[in-house]
Amino acid sequence: MSDDPDIQTAATEAVAKAEAAATRRRWINLGEFVAVAGLLIAAVSLWMTWHDRKADEADKQAEKTAETRDKARYEVRSSVRHNDIVITADDRHVLGDIEVTFPSDLGVSPQSNATQTIKGRWYESALLKATDGGADRQTGKLPVLLTVHYMDDDKPLSTTGVFDIVWKTDGRVPLLGRALHIVGMRLHERGGSQARIDALWKAGRPAS
Repeated sequence: MSDDPDIQTAATEAVAKAEAAATRRRWINLGEFVAVAGLLIAAVSLWMTWHDRKADEADKQAEKTAETRDKARYEVRSSVRHNDIVITADDRHVLGDIEVTFPSDLGVSPQSNATQTIKGRWYESALLKATDGGADRQTGKLPVLLTVHYMDDDKPLSTTGVFDIVWKTDGRVPLLGRALHIVGMRLHERGGSQARIDALWKAGRPAS
């Protein structure tokens, strides 16, 4: 290296400038990294906020849909009056016609009316005949396919299900045969078909 002071000074200054430039570049790179990281964090935070809001909206919509569906649903209620089963309304719905289908083997035609009543006389003699030949005192279930039409506000809807009419018989005075008593009606399953009630009747029909 030259002993010339000017050259040494120039060399020292050049090295210092180079180191300063390198330092500035490092700080610039670090600043760019911090800026990019900040943008990524902000983007992730924004996405999470949007995602949480969408999830909340979806939950609220699902709750609203479930509430609307529950409000629109009519759960069939009934009571027994003189061997007739009377379908009763709830506080939110107005009932319309009902349609009742019986097991094919019973030989009873489908019935309907606007009084929401499953009349005992529709099937009494057929049921007594189908269960004749055994003990006078019997109990059993008659599966029927029931559709109830009703109104939810101004919207007509209907519900269909397989219901069990619970019955019992006992003996009367001689020559008058057996008497049929209807105990009540309960839901067996929602939906259903003619084939379904036929199968249930065959499986549960009392032996004669």
